[in-house]
Amino acid sequence: MNISVKKVQDKPELEQVWAIRHEVFVIGQDCPEELEWEYEEESVHFMAKLNDEPCGTARWRKTEKGYKLERFAVLEKCRGNGVASALIKAVISDLPEDATNVYLHAQLEAAGLYAKHNFKREGEHFWEAGIEHVKMRLG
Repeated sequence: MNISVKKVQDKPELEQVWAIRHEVFVIGQDCPEELEWEYEEESVHFMAKLNDEPCGTARWRKTEKGYKLERFAVLEKCRGNGVASALIKAVISDLPEDATNVYLHAQLEAAGLYAKHNFKREGEHFWEAGIEHVKMRLG
């Protein structure tokens, strides 16, 4: 299995990212579509490919609280191959050198994956888009 991750640079790639997110979040997890398209312009987007086929996505953006990693999505047929870990590593390595307070809101079932990449749980569980989450901070 060959996994590659790259920063999205143009509209056709961004449309592939949106298609993956739509399949994973809107169709697969029944998330409200209007929530899926927030903060697009201010985010730095990434696309993962498995054997040259688009299969995953993520993004980061600067917020007033720090740097938020979000919208990690891997197509169901591609899961279990290390795509999510490759995305996490690529997104973290792309952050500015002086990035502080790197955090994310993890779906509970994915919290263990983020913990393997040095994210620590913080605070109580909460609900976002009808799914239980926990805030996690890098470090």
